[in-house]
Amino acid sequence: MKTVKLDQSNSSVSRPKGTASPAHNFWCMTVGLITLLCFGTAASAEALVSHPLLHPLFCDHAVLQRDVAVPVWGWSAPGAKISVSFAGQTHTTVTDRNGKWWLKLKSLHASSESRTLSVTNFTTHESAVANDVLVGDVWLCSGQSNMEMGVGACNATNDIATANFPLLRLLTVPRRVATVPVDTLTCQWLPCSPENIKQGLWAGFSATGFFFGRELQRELNIPIGLIHSSWGGTVAEAWTSAEGLEPITDFRDAVQNVRDTAAGNQQSDYNEIFEKWCQQKDAGTQHGWASATTFDAGWKSVAMPQYFEQAGLPGYDGIVWFSREFELPTEWAGKDVRLELGQIDDIDTTWVNGVKVGQMNRHDLLRNYTIPARALKSGKNIITIRVLDTGGNGGFIGPADRLKLSLAGDNSAAPVSLAGNWLMRDSTPLAQLGAPPQIPDPGNPNVTTVLYNGMIAPLLPFAIKGAIWYQGEANADRAQQYQRLLPAMINDWRQHFGVGEFPFYIVQLAAWQATYPQPRENHWAELREAQAVTAKKISHSGLALALDIGDAADIHPKNKQEVGRRLALNALAKTYGKKIEYSGPWYRSMKIEGDKIRVKFDHVGGGLFAKGGQLTGFAMAGDDHRFVWADARIDGATVVLSSPLVAKPVAVRYAWDINPVCNLYNQAGLPAVPFRTDKPLTK
Repeated sequence: MKTVKLDQSNSSVSRPKGTASPAHNFWCMTVGLITLLCFGTAASAEALVSHPLLHPLFCDHAVLQRDVAVPVWGWSAPGAKISVSFAGQTHTTVTDRNGKWWLKLKSLHASSESRTLSVTNFTTHESAVANDVLVGDVWLCSGQSNMEMGVGACNATNDIATANFPLLRLLTVPRRVATVPVDTLTCQWLPCSPENIKQGLWAGFSATGFFFGRELQRELNIPIGLIHSSWGGTVAEAWTSAEGLEPITDFRDAVQNVRDTAAGNQQSDYNEIFEKWCQQKDAGTQHGWASATTFDAGWKSVAMPQYFEQAGLPGYDGIVWFSREFELPTEWAGKDVRLELGQIDDIDTTWVNGVKVGQMNRHDLLRNYTIPARALKSGKNIITIRVLDTGGNGGFIGPADRLKLSLAGDNSAAPVSLAGNWLMRDSTPLAQLGAPPQIPDPGNPNVTTVLYNGMIAPLLPFAIKGAIWYQGEANADRAQQYQRLLPAMINDWRQHFGVGEFPFYIVQLAAWQATYPQPRENHWAELREAQAVTAKKISHSGLALALDIGDAADIHPKNKQEVGRRLALNALAKTYGKKIEYSGPWYRSMKIEGDKIRVKFDHVGGGLFAKGGQLTGFAMAGDDHRFVWADARIDGATVVLSSPLVAKPVAVRYAWDINPVCNLYNQAGLPAVPFRTDKPLTK
């Protein structure tokens, strides 16, 4: 029997003569992934992916979960007899009619001893070996870009240089979109080292995950495994299974669309479906703005490229229209013209003189369209663009030199710049539009279920201790829905991983964008509330604030060290039973005292204090529900509020904006959780 090394995991495998080599298996897996990305269906990829004797999660340097029965599984021919040995245990089983086998190791205590997990196939005489396997706690780290952001992007030079933690193990799940759940992946466990911590799609391993795991490993002195599975700019419904979304009727059609696509039943393309939706929902589409030649006072002149949030529509999600005139150079008459618009966030549909020339449904793609000669005319021509933003920033993503026209197929002709003044008009906000149609197109991660299928399902049922979650920016305009969606996703994951109600700790959205001078309604504040309500209501959950460590100019704040530490405080206190304060002040109740309101808090952590001076961030209102800033003072474990503008107060808000000025902390140095008493989310 010949022993060779597996390309993806460095585990050793023995195989009988005539069986496929690991190199061939790896090639098959690669082809399968490419096929999936090209066609968007997992079924086509699964026909090519070679299922290994031992699932790739069980490879060199892996961490197995302590104190639970540990599932181990893989594939071979139907009816094959399989034996698994680890840490003095040996168990046998037989593959089912589909060739899959699985069994459970008995509960194991934490151990930093480097041991070998071996699998033997007595029928085919294959074997697989994973070396340097430890036993400890395994945590799943998931979400969107703020979880994906690597340590190298966080001004963490010294943290990287000192990242020698051999008992901390790192695994990154590759990005993958799938319309049905897939069951294997290409992956590798890496011991944490200055070199290994640098590996990742975005400047290294997840910074939030690393700083969280580092704190746990230091405090607990046991092996910690971190499985990082995230994708920037993605919505929570993409991370939830079809079964998990069933209780939320909002997603019923979208889930069925994915199922139809997987089954090959899709009858029309996404662009057609999207256009019909716009005709039904969007005022600008209904009024024929795509072919407009004159523009009333509702259209404002703005400089492009820039996000439309910075162009006079702060906090806006929904459909915005843009238009610009250009003069066709005389020598271009009768020729096709290339239109370049850079990236547009999220979905654009582009017309020239009322003729549709292109549409793209992903924010990360360059818009390079061909304007056919028949659509152009001498002299003045009009470009019109409809942009749908479904969360976060929306509009044109620079640089300015990408906005231009050029003669198709002729690089010698001087281009015509389109940077500068455009006309812009907001049409229909997302709250009125509702969720856009979701038909999977290749590689689009913002479709219901596709990231669960491609990036969570391949991990199942690997035993884990718990999960940390940094996401919400992409759902910020749908807070009330998110309060149903996030618990549904948590329960969905708990059911599928099969280790009970494992801990789930949520990072609340950081501050971002410019500070607003007066109290107002705000989507991001509502999303933070939905996160807090979930952490309060869902068992074994918790909340780590990032409100005070955000960056007005950057949706990706760099201080992930503190985010990881606050997540670790939750875990150390609530999961591991450490007697420490893990939360900032949390609203408990209020009492009206004449023209004042007294607010009580939990988690006062030795006392309340205003960081940096006068207490700020509180607003109050009377029966008219018009909020004004309140004078606030700390009185023991309470805060007393008053305002000369509110004689009979009835409601209070704190830190209620996307980037509020607020400074209430407890003596543990943790910031107060934003709240409102007037109409909190309850559905």
